[in-house]
Amino acid sequence: MPWQELLSPQTRLPVTDLEAWYASLLERIGNPTPLQLAMLGGRLAATPGLAFLAGYQGALRALWPAAPWTLGALCVTENRSTRPADMATRMHALSLDGRKDFVTAAEAADWLLVAARAEEPDQPIQLALGVVRNGAPGVRIETLPALPLMPDVSHGRLHLQGAHCERLPGDGWTAYVKPFRTLEDTHVLMALTAWLFGVAQESAWPQALQLRLLGLLAGCAEVTRYSPSGAETHVLLAGLFSQFDSLRDDVEAAFAAGKAHWAQLWLRDKGLLSMASSARKTRLQKAQAVLGITL
Repeated sequence: MPWQELLSPQTRLPVTDLEAWYASLLERIGNPTPLQLAMLGGRLAATPGLAFLAGYQGALRALWPAAPWTLGALCVTENRSTRPADMATRMHALSLDGRKDFVTAAEAADWLLVAARAEEPDQPIQLALGVVRNGAPGVRIETLPALPLMPDVSHGRLHLQGAHCERLPGDGWTAYVKPFRTLEDTHVLMALTAWLFGVAQESAWPQALQLRLLGLLAGCAEVTRYSPSGAETHVLLAGLFSQFDSLRDDVEAAFAAGKAHWAQLWLRDKGLLSMASSARKTRLQKAQAVLGITL
């Protein structure tokens, strides 16, 4: 467990391009587990956006343990939808054709996990997951304008034309796309909380607030031990986000009393954890129904 490293004073990694920053992170922490990558990456990040990147990469490695150590990305969204029925990207044999519209760190990613339709004509929808390499024949990245939220982590559009891929085993939806939502929520929450804890240490925030942030990190570490598809996991994760929400007023007050640099970064990027709130609420409702409980 990375607790001793997390609690010890740390020098944050300098802000560079994403590939160089991630390489520096791995050089600092070795070959981490997904939990270590998210937690220590968040602690060593100079911005919430870079903390997000560490959490995102941790979630990808939790999804695909055999992933290369270079930067990667999961490519699902088409025309603002992640529903398999709305996807036009197709896999024929081991060839991919189509487009993915919103890919995190696309320009910097070395490898890309691509969700694609793979059923035969007139058959039920089947989703497959293929792996392609950035820059390979038939693989092209279109860099998109920076967003107001997390502008230091680029986004891009992926174009595929006869791109050769490796097909991962299992159903693309149930084994990869669906569980990744929970893995990403957990690891990104962990990374951003670790970033906040680092700010809290360096800025001498009240001890009680620092300890509450550590308690949230411990809860995140516990949830990573469970299946991302389990109903109980969704309930526990909802509890962690509720715990985070309960810290907001105290965190805002601590930022207001400290250095403007940290407060400006937080003001810009604090909405990161709110982006998927409606989806988490739906998963919680379904989990309660499966477990037969009311919260």
